Amino acid sequence: MPGISRFVVGLVGLLCLGLPLRAATIAELYQAQTIATGTGEVNRQIGFKDCLDKVLVKVSGDQRLTQKAEMLALRDKAADFVQSFRYHDRLEGIPIHDEQGTHDRPQDLTCIYKPAVVDKLLAQLGSRPWLGERPPIAVFMTAEQGSRHFMLTLDEQRGDAMRESFANAAGPLLMRVTFPKTGQLGGLDEKALSAADMARLDKLARKAGAARALAGSIVWSDKDLGWIADWRMADRGKTYRWQARGVSFDEAFRVAIRGAAQILSGHGQP
Repeated sequence: MPGISRFVVGLVGLLCLGLPLRAATIAELYQAQTIATGTGEVNRQIGFKDCLDKVLVKVSGDQRLTQKAEMLALRDKAADFVQSFRYHDRLEGIPIHDEQGTHDRPQDLTCIYKPAVVDKLLAQLGSRPWLGERPPIAVFMTAEQGSRHFMLTLDEQRGDAMRESFANAAGPLLMRVTFPKTGQLGGLDEKALSAADMARLDKLARKAGAARALAGSIVWSDKDLGWIADWRMADRGKTYRWQARGVSFDEAFRVAIRGAAQILSGHGQP
């Protein structure tokens, strides 16, 4: 399918696919990572801004924070909020092979924050931390591209790349996703899944070892030059729906996970 390359899922991805995972520690929660070009000061400052966005969303679960006008001023001071940082060469073990030299090698930049500092920023933005273990989610989804269509299950081979992409979307928010086996769908087919109420899907999610169901579909649109992704989730007696149009394969799943985090953290409509 367009827009997705196959890759080996790392440890975080495997955990997010439903394997046992302990509750996140404070250290894991109050840190963020981005990719920087080299270790120079200019790109480091850019990285600090990106990490600030990521840690605020990660700690709160509220994806809307980065769109607030107040964030412009906070990003200008992003370096002031970092307690410490470290780099990891993404090409470690690979010799320098061009004229650019070591300063341009891609780096994983990890920023560490004091919880009190991040919590204070969240309060200024009208938000709050989302602490404790995050409930595992079972994904009930259909995929359609032209004449090809199927339900995403744990044992559906055509869904390998999708499951990997979901895992990578969930990792940065310390979310966990799992997928029901075909035999755990309660007899639902593609049409019935789109019409199933969330109470029924939540029951099926619990049978699959999760706490909550995330339901949806992705459909390839030539007109939109990308995927149309529709998602829904129930929480506290209300069903939330959200959509993205013309997005990449990976972004469709990031939209799903960010929306689920926003709902489960108590921050309302994605």
